[in-house]
Amino acid sequence: MLEKLETHITANFSFLKNAKLLIAISGGLDSVVLSKLLHKLNYSLAFAHCNFQLRGKESDGDEIFVKELAETLNVKVFSKKFETEAFAKQEKLSIQMAARKLRYEWFQELARTFQYDYIVTAHHKDDALETFIINLSRGTGIEGLTGIPERNGNIVRPLLSFTREDIHAYAKEQQLQWREDSSNASTKYLRNKIRHDIVPLLQELHPTFMDNFEMTQQHLRGSNAIIHDRIQQLKERLLEKVAKDYYQIEIAAIEQLSNPKAYLYELLKEFGFHHWEDVSDMLSAQSGKQLFSAHYRLIKDRTHLLIQKQSKDDKEQEILIKEIPTELKTPIQLHIEEVARITDTGKNILYVAKELLKFPLIVRKWKNGDYFYPLGMRGKKKVSKYFKDEKYSLIDKEHQWLLCSGENIVWIIGKRSDNRYKLTQPTNTIIKLTLH
Repeated sequence: MLEKLETHITANFSFLKNAKLLIAISGGLDSVVLSKLLHKLNYSLAFAHCNFQLRGKESDGDEIFVKELAETLNVKVFSKKFETEAFAKQEKLSIQMAARKLRYEWFQELARTFQYDYIVTAHHKDDALETFIINLSRGTGIEGLTGIPERNGNIVRPLLSFTREDIHAYAKEQQLQWREDSSNASTKYLRNKIRHDIVPLLQELHPTFMDNFEMTQQHLRGSNAIIHDRIQQLKERLLEKVAKDYYQIEIAAIEQLSNPKAYLYELLKEFGFHHWEDVSDMLSAQSGKQLFSAHYRLIKDRTHLLIQKQSKDDKEQEILIKEIPTELKTPIQLHIEEVARITDTGKNILYVAKELLKFPLIVRKWKNGDYFYPLGMRGKKKVSKYFKDEKYSLIDKEHQWLLCSGENIVWIIGKRSDNRYKLTQPTNTIIKLTLH
């Protein structure tokens, strides 16, 4: 197995040769074999061991074993105890998911702090099969069936082409010692049930099942690459960047595709929208419907789907302008000054009569019932009607700031001013407002 691994790494992981590697080691069969193999191949190693404190003295015994192994191999070891059950309860996660989150966050912290190039884990072919079956049982897209990646960022898995049987045979041949996790024998966990009950049956039905599975995953990865290329082409054509962290997709363009719902799902995955039915239903949803992922929200507008990164809600924020000159930096960049005459003009510049203003001026978002007297028109108009006529999206409305004098709107900033505050007399003191 040593020679096979060396050949495999040379062909597929040549970047590991001169790298600093942090091995995720539990003390179990797989990680011990990985550690021994890489040590024999003279790689620069360190160990990282997590004590999740879930099996009492057994967990502590694993930690002691790993430290003794590190001492024997003259390898630096990092070890950390986690309050896993408390963390799972606090984050409302299963024990398995909590342990996974704690493990990988700590590994990345170690890699950053001590400048390890790669985190190496001992996942193998059987792990990939179990993950495939788990994802299949829960319902998944093609990515969920392509298996555990051999490399994901700085996480590398060089044993994925080897089976658990290969690893066990090597350990026996080399008379290696390792720790047995008693929880691995219990079938109350889904992965263990698949490992002990389902996989042996599949191998019994077809002796070359593991090889066939690996070939199938290669085909799936190839198909997924083709899908990825097609989606990238569509993103360039359909995903329009309106502003920073704000995108839109024209609904009519999606509906012209051969399978609109499938294409939409693929387009939105990178924004964290993974629930097929919710995403596909947005095409026929009423205007204004919203979906939320961890970091983005998806909004159905009249003609477009809008994708916006979520941020702190500043809808109720008000900024008071008590004196002139004033330079606002946030939430918008607005400069207010007194000038002697009108010079440059443009949609981002407004001149008003100071005598008509009531201080402090207020910069705020719009509210239901707001109205103004648009310059160049007779009578008043609701701001909501103005937004509709100007075809504002929901996000556009939320981003629009108003400059107010008391309860009156002076300027829909950068868009339309109010007739009541225009310059009417040569003797007016001129206030210039500039939106940067």
